[in-house]
Amino acid sequence: MKRLLLMLSFALLAANLTQAQDFDRREYRAVWLTTFLGLDWPKGHDPLTQQKQLCRILDQLQAAKVNTVLFQVRLRGTTAYDSDIEPWDGIFTGTPGQHPSYDPLAFAIEECHRRGMELHAWMVAFPVCKLNVLKALGTKSVVRKHPELCRRSDDQYIMDPGMPGTADYLANLCRELVSKYDVDGIHLDYIRYPEAGLHFDDAATFRKYGKGRELKAWRRDNVTRVVEKIHEAVKSQKPWVRLSCAPVGKYADLPRQSSRGWNARDAVGQDAIMWLNKGWMDVLFPMMYFDGDNYYPFVLDWLERAERGTVAPGLGVYCLSAGEKNWPLLTLQRQMNFLRTAEAGGFALFRSDFLTNNTKGVYDWLAGEYTTRPVLTPPIENPQSTLPATPRATLTRQGYDLHFNFPIDGIHNIYIKEGKTFSFLGQTATGHFTYRPALPARLYAEYAVKAMDRYGCESQPAFLKIGGEIPTLKDTLHVADLPIDVKAFWICDAFGRKLRKVDATSTIDVSDLRPGCYELRTVGRKGGSHRVRLFRR
Repeated sequence: MKRLLLMLSFALLAANLTQAQDFDRREYRAVWLTTFLGLDWPKGHDPLTQQKQLCRILDQLQAAKVNTVLFQVRLRGTTAYDSDIEPWDGIFTGTPGQHPSYDPLAFAIEECHRRGMELHAWMVAFPVCKLNVLKALGTKSVVRKHPELCRRSDDQYIMDPGMPGTADYLANLCRELVSKYDVDGIHLDYIRYPEAGLHFDDAATFRKYGKGRELKAWRRDNVTRVVEKIHEAVKSQKPWVRLSCAPVGKYADLPRQSSRGWNARDAVGQDAIMWLNKGWMDVLFPMMYFDGDNYYPFVLDWLERAERGTVAPGLGVYCLSAGEKNWPLLTLQRQMNFLRTAEAGGFALFRSDFLTNNTKGVYDWLAGEYTTRPVLTPPIENPQSTLPATPRATLTRQGYDLHFNFPIDGIHNIYIKEGKTFSFLGQTATGHFTYRPALPARLYAEYAVKAMDRYGCESQPAFLKIGGEIPTLKDTLHVADLPIDVKAFWICDAFGRKLRKVDATSTIDVSDLRPGCYELRTVGRKGGSHRVRLFRR
């Protein structure tokens, strides 16, 4: 309790006092992009329009330094990718089961990777389809192909976790996806039993397979069996693909705080902490769309129970909407600041449309204050336990550009030294990285490069630096070897803005300049200009 009160005292500080970041620290900055019902998906069915609008969404997420897109690819027994097992969703063409003229998942992967973002394929596990969609899909639906695995629940069908074939079916679906696509992760949603208010009759399944066990424990084991099968299917294909899920936001009742009957482990058979601690999950994104005592103590509970892997709580950006919970922006700011204080593994935001539409200014705050610098996602366990070799890299300067070159292809991360910390600059998989510093002084900073494997594990750093420190002057700038045809100089600031014009003499008074970095440039007769030198005051 003392720890909670201390952390709350930090989180409840004025939200505009953005906390200092350790830029070398990794965290998930994830956003759910929902294709179901077109909630976050571009409107209309024209392929080019969809692609252009999706690129605009991804541009906004990139500008906010989001590093992970949870892209919904299995909606309700229908897909956003070319599957031999399940039919296409109708959101792309207007007709369920109809193939669009392009592959939305393949396109989204390429565009996310182009922007330096991971794409995790978001799959809704047990709910499959509404009755009206079932009629449109006909024999293509899993309900018709495998009726023994599906149970009707009011106006929809849900796969029965207690049927042994359900785990095999979903594992095969995930195996197919990772074998066909270069996804960075598989993200499981609704990997649980329905809530109590939804009619779900699995009594016959329990009689057949329960073997006298207690119902809740039997259900937990059923969902766990599905998770274990999916883990085996994914990791046997590509062991570096991250496996995550979105459990209900409260794991279990706390000694001093009830979950009010809505928790993952005991209400819906979702023992997500066990999955994480056994290594069947790499990441948990618990859906914590609450506030107050329904949020803060349960965040700490997730973090304290996690013995391995990463917990990055999911927060409800949609709660800011007047049509939803109408939270003030301050509520979400406090929650996100609390995650940093508690050293969570990052965050996930539900959902994209509420963020990119800047609901109550949330996008401006996130991009302008909370995620001002890019970061990498946390690594996952590498079963080989071997780090990449330290890269052999070269650093050259061409004008205002720095060029990092690597003789061996692979993933390389570039860092710049700021004070005592190396801050992440960017990543390349092409063997080349170009950086144009905003400030000329950074041309002479110390840089580090690390090789990284697909698990996110980095090598020891190689340190690089361009020679020639920028001199710091007091009152006088001395110019040696004056160009014969130059009659005047421009003194410019670090952004290239002209401050004043001075005669081209070997000694220039700079005593009136404020401390900072400056550039001396020639004044050309025909409007041209070139740099003479950089200096500091």
